[in-house]
Amino acid sequence: MHSVHLAVLMTSHDRRARTLSALRALEEQRGLPAGTTFGVHLVDTGSTDGTPEAVRLRHPAVEVMSVGADVPHNQALRIASRNSRSGGGGGGPLGGVPGGPTHSWTHQLWLDDRVELFPDAVANLLRTAAAAGAGTVVVGAVRNAYGDTVYSGRRGRSLVLVEPGEHRPEPCDTYDGRVVLVPRAVYDLVGDPDKVFRHRMGDYDHGRRARRAGVTVFVAPGHAGECVGGPDAPGSREPGIGVREALRRVTSVQELPLHPWWVYCLRHTWPWAPYLMLSPYARTAARATLGRLRG
Repeated sequence: MHSVHLAVLMTSHDRRARTLSALRALEEQRGLPAGTTFGVHLVDTGSTDGTPEAVRLRHPAVEVMSVGADVPHNQALRIASRNSRSGGGGGGPLGGVPGGPTHSWTHQLWLDDRVELFPDAVANLLRTAAAAGAGTVVVGAVRNAYGDTVYSGRRGRSLVLVEPGEHRPEPCDTYDGRVVLVPRAVYDLVGDPDKVFRHRMGDYDHGRRARRAGVTVFVAPGHAGECVGGPDAPGSREPGIGVREALRRVTSVQELPLHPWWVYCLRHTWPWAPYLMLSPYARTAARATLGRLRG
């Protein structure tokens, strides 16, 4: 088997303990092919809790870039990918390729810093990729503390969550970008997440573009890790807020801003794009109205 060199792409923002836990779990991976190396590229978006300093202290081989707090997640992931191509990341367990530049990576591994990988997660992703054939994207399903799958591959226009199989991979149409193994051949074909998607939907769009280009996508057997921490803020679903506030939140960069959502619908859901474009905003308005009436 050829040497495996993984460029691990991560972002962080005011989650020092979680980021360090994610890096520790990555460092403790076992069962990997002999000679496997990691080059970790972390982009921190304006943390005020000392995340970049803590990472540099505990994991000095990790390449850390600090950018402004106004840089959304998808943009930060693009920066991490660019950094993986231009070099950086020293030697060591989480450093670059020994004796060579980091642009020689064989795979990118998208890794959300809220996910603690299980010890055999990366080995399982690589094993699944090898069995599926060259040029296959492999998604790692993520569960919560109660054992429920919360992130995985997705199927269909409605993005139904795919439950991982116990012993064999499950096909999917796109993916949540929490744990995703992208081989070099697929990267050369599909590229980075599109910059039009500043925060969300870049992962869904990337998966759809990969499938359209003829790439197969599978969810690896079992769960790759556990998502730590509490749930996200309720946003537009917060009980008691008015219709105007709910619509303001749902169209913000954190949820479904109008232009990126229209681009996604137009690319991937035609001829249903106009209906699907309007449906989340209509549901949000209806939910807020009913909430006020019941209150």
